[in-house]
Amino acid sequence: MLNHLQALTALPGVSGDEGAVRDYIIDHITPHSFTVDALGNVIVTVKVARTIGKTVMLAAHMDEVGFIVTNFTEEGYLRFTEVGAIDRRVIVGKRVLIGKDKVPGIIGMKPVHLASKDEQSRVPEYSALYIDIGVSNKEAAMARVSLGDTAVFDSPSFEMGSSIAARAIDDRVGCAVLLQLLEEPLPIDVTLVFTVQEEIGLRGAQAASFAVKPDIAFTLEGTTAADLPGVPSEKQVCQLGKGVVIPFMDRGTVYDRELYAEVTALAERLDIPWQTKTLVAGGTDAAMIQRSGSGARVLGLAAPVRNLHTGYNVANMTDLDHLLALTRAILADLGANA
Repeated sequence: MLNHLQALTALPGVSGDEGAVRDYIIDHITPHSFTVDALGNVIVTVKVARTIGKTVMLAAHMDEVGFIVTNFTEEGYLRFTEVGAIDRRVIVGKRVLIGKDKVPGIIGMKPVHLASKDEQSRVPEYSALYIDIGVSNKEAAMARVSLGDTAVFDSPSFEMGSSIAARAIDDRVGCAVLLQLLEEPLPIDVTLVFTVQEEIGLRGAQAASFAVKPDIAFTLEGTTAADLPGVPSEKQVCQLGKGVVIPFMDRGTVYDRELYAEVTALAERLDIPWQTKTLVAGGTDAAMIQRSGSGARVLGLAAPVRNLHTGYNVANMTDLDHLLALTRAILADLGANA
């Protein structure tokens, strides 16, 4: 699974431009039957002649936050804006890769010695930022980059202690878990969905859910960990190394209470470390899955991740293993209780 995660986080996949990630997934899901819908979701149907009488769906989103080119200056700089929610405080000076050719660039802004006191005290707007690709005029920039090209942080993955740091662990970790499950014999019939455009409104999940019509669905995600210096314990949301995050509610979903009780009890029984979120925040594809068709029972499973929506996410590798183990156990338990 770690190999999948490292490979997936090296691929660009800004919302609406997930092609490279989708191609990798398709290359690794054969011989399973799959379809790619009009939005670009990959829907994998696994039939093992062991149905529980309900449609079970596992979902993880392929897309990541990033940037999109909106204009050029006469001097050859790129104007751009965000795709998904990105903290502008952390992007100045970062290296990015733009478009299918992965054109390298640096995000820049007016230097501090030329900025007014007011400008120095405020987080810069995108109108004050630019991407420098090392050319000297608009024509040269246009020869290398097109309007509408997306850009991602250039952040190669690396291991540090018991953690892995990489771009887009949110939510390539969920994709890596699904790919690992597809390499194993599964205990029940299940549909695995790799969704698109989660970061800009859960759009792929909405379309896929109407096609799959799940009765029970689990989203596999990366979620905010704030176990950082100066953050009080009650505001840390969740912590690295403490196990799978199983939320009872976020801003998009009140999770199924029976599923929550059953899965947390299962984790306890199998000694799989778990925790919940101590803050009602964020949202996942579950919000759209829950309200699709005539409705579905949903539960979220996540790895705690620091620095979401920045150039480097950080996750604990044992948490990733526990996320896989619990997902695997849930499918086995559903089969055993059918």
